[in-house]
Amino acid sequence: MSEFYQFSANRLAGEPQPMADYANKVVLVVNTASQCGFTPQYAGLEALNKKYAAQGLVILGFPCNQFGGQEPGTADDISQLCQLNYGVSFPMFAKIDVNGAEAHPIYQWLKQDKPGFLGEAIKWNFTKFLIGRDGVPIKRYASITKPEALEDDIVAALG
Repeated sequence: MSEFYQFSANRLAGEPQPMADYANKVVLVVNTASQCGFTPQYAGLEALNKKYAAQGLVILGFPCNQFGGQEPGTADDISQLCQLNYGVSFPMFAKIDVNGAEAHPIYQWLKQDKPGFLGEAIKWNFTKFLIGRDGVPIKRYASITKPEALEDDIVAALG
């Protein structure tokens, strides 16, 4: 069993979510922020979610306030923005760190497995990681990569 399935993270409402629940799914992990220039990517992520969820895609949003303080809100603030402004229906998680000593274990693992162009650190909000049905990371995408640009890789992973 992939190491990914041994992790757990708290959902936005606080309840724990085992990643094992996503076994045999294609997972897209994204660190998000509500006040970022890339925040409109929520719309593209939701479009992918609607188009491919029935085929096995799961998008997991992890709010993070480590980049320019662009996610200062509470869980309720984040939930309202995601739902009201972008109609987000994919799972959103409690705010986490993606870099540093307090980085969430999922991000520690993802960064080690798929380092970026300039090393392991996440450079900004909306960095994306595509994970295959087997729980193995496939690819890392930069913040500037729009969700629709991932579609071919998602389709390939979905098989």
